[in-house]
Amino acid sequence: MSPTRGAAGRRRPPPRRLLSVRVGTVSIMLPAQVNRLTVQEAADRYVELVRAKTVTGGLSPATAEVYARDVATFVRLAGPDRVLDDLTGEDVDAVLLAFARKPDERRKGDVKGKDTGTGTAKGTGTSTGQSAASQARFRRSVSALFRHAASAAWVHLDPMAASSVRARERGGLRPERRALTREQAEGLIEAAGSPAAPPAEAAGPAARRRRRADQRTEVRDALVVLLLTTLGPRVSELVRANVEDFYTNDGLRYWRIFGKGGRTRDVPLPDAVAAALDAYLAVRAGGDGEKALLLSWRGRRLARGDVQAVIDRVQRQVDPGRRRAVTPHGLRHTTATHLLADGTDMDAVRRVLGHSDLSTLGRYRDDLPGELEVAMGSHPLLRRRRGQAGRDGQAGPDA
Repeated sequence: MSPTRGAAGRRRPPPRRLLSVRVGTVSIMLPAQVNRLTVQEAADRYVELVRAKTVTGGLSPATAEVYARDVATFVRLAGPDRVLDDLTGEDVDAVLLAFARKPDERRKGDVKGKDTGTGTAKGTGTSTGQSAASQARFRRSVSALFRHAASAAWVHLDPMAASSVRARERGGLRPERRALTREQAEGLIEAAGSPAAPPAEAAGPAARRRRRADQRTEVRDALVVLLLTTLGPRVSELVRANVEDFYTNDGLRYWRIFGKGGRTRDVPLPDAVAAALDAYLAVRAGGDGEKALLLSWRGRRLARGDVQAVIDRVQRQVDPGRRRAVTPHGLRHTTATHLLADGTDMDAVRRVLGHSDLSTLGRYRDDLPGELEVAMGSHPLLRRRRGQAGRDGQAGPDA
């Protein structure tokens, strides 16, 4: 049998030849020959591979599109006709800096004169660059591209090892992406359960049709807010939910959530959420052939951008003293923060949110007002001392 053929007769690829190079005191193995692809060619092959992973469940479609968008930006900034193997750490730094200065198109509407801490020019209302989070995400995407390029022998060395440009985090998440306090979260839930009454002057057939549509929308909005606030799903998981994903087992309602990486999790619904689900399904406007759970008034699946509009609409009914702007991701933080603050087992919270490991959960635990005061007021090293002082006080002066 030929040495280049396997047992089934299929031809095996030739072994990859490696060249040992000594750098200082370290020896590294380099491919003896690389495929000198242009940046554009390498990006096209890599993006094709990334999108293929969505078929096998290795990546969610949303994650794959983020990678594809960042790689396309890298191609424009690095130069599509340059050879990928010719890029150095300095070249990569230049690309990262150019991306950092690139205007963030999503922030064109920032309030004039408002300093958001994310690159908005104070007093101009125009964005001067990308946020630290966007820069960090872009760097991760470029790193993933070069890791694959090194393993596929498109480059001799990964230039990311020599790159020094990293985003400087400024104060963490924007306020609207942080957890609500208990009072703010309860205010939002109460507003969702008590929809505003329709205008008194509304009359006529057209107005009555609007009221019926509004009633269906308000019931749906209540369900959206309750699911986001109590279960903390990703917004992509919420809008992908179908009616058939909700089932009953031993008297409990469950939601089978299809999460990132093809993973699923079955999360039980609190009684109030199960009641909101039943109320919505009773008035849901979709036909028998529509599988989507959350529908617009036109009977179409709700889009990701519609979810923020739902939250904002409910927020307008919250008392101003308990109101604070929040995003769907901020409500995900709200779920994690209050479950953990209430003493819920960390692994149970991890499973509710759909994280693969506990280390990720720490990023979703935000500070709550009064936590430090409570912690210091019941310090474990001083409990015995306080107990002894209490007993001495009860003994009285004649003891």
